[in-house]
Amino acid sequence: YSDKRILVVGGGDSAVEAALSLAGEKGTRVDLSYRRAVFPRIKDRNRELLEAAAGAKRVNVHLESEVRAIERDRVRLDAAGKAVELENDFVIVSIGGDLPTELLRRIGIRTETRHGER
Repeated sequence: YSDKRILVVGGGDSAVEAALSLAGEKGTRVDLSYRRAVFPRIKDRNRELLEAAAGAKRVNVHLESEVRAIERDRVRLDAAGKAVELENDFVIVSIGGDLPTELLRRIGIRTETRHGER
């Protein structure tokens, strides 16, 4: 991802960690889009690192934003009621969601849920 323009979408630790990691690549411009006004669930350390990266202009944070369009070389956001257009090479979506457990079961794949167990 060196020398690329990347949009990361999401507001959890995975999205923040992806944005921070990408911001360490040479010449990379990283934008982080999140639909809420604050990051309510991220770890304190990730919050500190994100604030530092944003302050140093290594990550551009777009709060209260939604992706409106992904085009070949740009993305369009609605950010706090304003249209934002960003030149872009990659979009990484880290928004969580539901596991497709039922689908996997129907096609014959067995899954197990383990919480810190082996």
